[in-house]
Amino acid sequence: MKLIFFTLFLATIAVQAQDLNAFNQARLKRDQGLMLSLGTWAVGNITAGSIGWATAQEPELKAFHQMNVMWNTVNLGLAIPGYIRARNTKAVLTLSQTLSEQQKTERILLFNSGLDIAYMTAGFLLRSMALNNQAKAAQFNGFGNGLILQGSFLFAFDLTAFAIHHRHGKQVLRFIEGRE
Repeated sequence: MKLIFFTLFLATIAVQAQDLNAFNQARLKRDQGLMLSLGTWAVGNITAGSIGWATAQEPELKAFHQMNVMWNTVNLGLAIPGYIRARNTKAVLTLSQTLSEQQKTERILLFNSGLDIAYMTAGFLLRSMALNNQAKAAQFNGFGNGLILQGSFLFAFDLTAFAIHHRHGKQVLRFIEGRE
């Protein structure tokens, strides 16, 4: 009888570990998709921004495109290693490590959403400063509009990424409840 219970216990642990690995693999796949999305946005903005920067006649539009190129160089610099990390990370984690990774991801995305609001605010501040500085008004307006655009995209991106991970993360509760 003890052997039967022990065998069932081991089988339960094996199934849970397999489910946990599948959960982590799915989390990493979501990260890969999100980093591909960010990278695609970045490449599109670098391409369009470079063309706009080179061809724009109006200083404000030139500054707008310049900001988009520079901003998305950073986005691409985050997306590439983010994708590689998600692709190369092993999905074999303990329940505690899984929970920690899930919570860390969600906290980072919420923190980033706050930064995104700061970026948009900085853009509006630059546009406001343009009213009192005619010599740099075009540059301030162009840079401000670029910050507002990029901050808005990142705000939507980070909140969407949070929602995706949070919805997926609810499955961790199933593993925790299964251990009790």
